[in-house]
Amino acid sequence: MSAQQNAPHGGTLVNRIATPARAAELKKLAATLPTITLTAKQACDLEMIAIGAFSPLTGFVGKADFESICKNTRLANGTVWPIPISLAIDDKTKAAVGDHRHAALKHSDGTLLGVIEIHEIFAHDKKLEIPNVFGTEDPKHPGVEAVLAEGDWLVGGPIEVLTVTPEKEPGEQFTEYRLPPAAVRAEFAKRGWSTVAAFQTRNPIHRAHEYLTKCALEMTDGLLIHPLVGETKPGDIPADVRMDCYKVLVDKYYNLKRTMLSVMPAAMRYAGPKEAILHALVRKNYGITHFIVGRDHAGVGNYYGTYDAQKIFDRFKPEEIGLTILKFENTFYCKKTKGMASDKTTNSAPEDRVFLAGTKVREMLKAGQRPPEEFSRPEVADILMNSSWVKG
Repeated sequence: MSAQQNAPHGGTLVNRIATPARAAELKKLAATLPTITLTAKQACDLEMIAIGAFSPLTGFVGKADFESICKNTRLANGTVWPIPISLAIDDKTKAAVGDHRHAALKHSDGTLLGVIEIHEIFAHDKKLEIPNVFGTEDPKHPGVEAVLAEGDWLVGGPIEVLTVTPEKEPGEQFTEYRLPPAAVRAEFAKRGWSTVAAFQTRNPIHRAHEYLTKCALEMTDGLLIHPLVGETKPGDIPADVRMDCYKVLVDKYYNLKRTMLSVMPAAMRYAGPKEAILHALVRKNYGITHFIVGRDHAGVGNYYGTYDAQKIFDRFKPEEIGLTILKFENTFYCKKTKGMASDKTTNSAPEDRVFLAGTKVREMLKAGQRPPEEFSRPEVADILMNSSWVKG
């Protein structure tokens, strides 16, 4: 993997965090401005833009980029980008913003997060966005449902950010693991890793995931386990429970000299193939060279084919993505060989295969059933069974 391929997407790692002096100026300015109160998803997007995880974006997209992303999976300048990172507002907020050229961006608890320089306010074309991003218009799809609930106007423009993790926000911020791309890149350099594979997850890591990550580690210098800890849909296992699972698994079952655990503060879109591209490009900004794409990456329900998230990468030239995409077949525990396997490595009968999926784990746990050892490591099963998410 060449140095150029390991460069941030678009060539430059964005940083929209204001210096202390600039933050003081912005705080004074914000006191004179109308307010846009961010949703949980928008607050996640603000953080991802600010720390450079969404490079080359410097703010929420304008109309030209919005339309080009939806129609062409590219920014208006031709750079590959799969999902519009937009700031939706309702009629009331639009009226309050009026002709102001700036607006204060606040957390739902009232904390000032940043300021946006308003370049344009335009109609939110949901009929364009929804089918092109999600591949469906079914309102029961969680990503579609979220967009339908958003405001009918979009605000485009660059942002400057004072803070991304309000002290008042309840819950664990995972500060120790909440490293921006620049810090993750520095850690890779410190460890001497030239090639790094990344694994995206919003579920506890079960045995199939463990198998994929270790296969990837055999090909690279290091492994970044990079769970998403931003907004997820109701019913998903909470981030704090998952983090306990990740930590015990890494400590007991991975080579600590070759494995790094960090978190990504993004919100899930459940957009399947399009989100697989987003997840890959984001990890490129964190400095990785290889990205794992398994079965139904970022999917939900039965909206996407098993390998659609792998096939979509074939639409682009390798240099446009700038990563080695590791495409893994559906894996399972094989009773015949007494280990993890896929169709490539075993000819076992269907009854000898224990298929593993996050959805199945959640169903078993909610039913009070302990996942078998072929499914989850016992330490992970213990954490899940004793969590408030199960007992509550």
